[in-house]
Amino acid sequence: MVRQSRRAVTGAHYGVKDWLVQRITAALMVIYLMLLAGVLCVAVPQDYAAWKNIFSHQGMRMASFVFLICVFWHAWIGMRNILMDYVHVTAIRLTVQILVIIALLFYLVWSAEILWS
Repeated sequence: MVRQSRRAVTGAHYGVKDWLVQRITAALMVIYLMLLAGVLCVAVPQDYAAWKNIFSHQGMRMASFVFLICVFWHAWIGMRNILMDYVHVTAIRLTVQILVIIALLFYLVWSAEILWS
């Protein structure tokens, strides 16, 4: 007979989905960085006006916002996995996870404000 342990389930067993999300977000970030490098090679910005001109195009803003979403999502998965592995007290782990989520959402809103202001 197999005994089942009484563990508190606090979000484990993400596995393949999160592995795949991290790979996809990493690939999208690399694509964006190659696009940005190409744009910067073609139009080398020398001052603030030139930088502002590069990011004034709606396509560049959208690509930058998708890049930032990928960065924050990638960071969330990594932070969640680190916290699940190393913070064993459930209350502390969940509190820190909530703080990380709030910070990442704040940064996402702030990024959108910067890109579209």
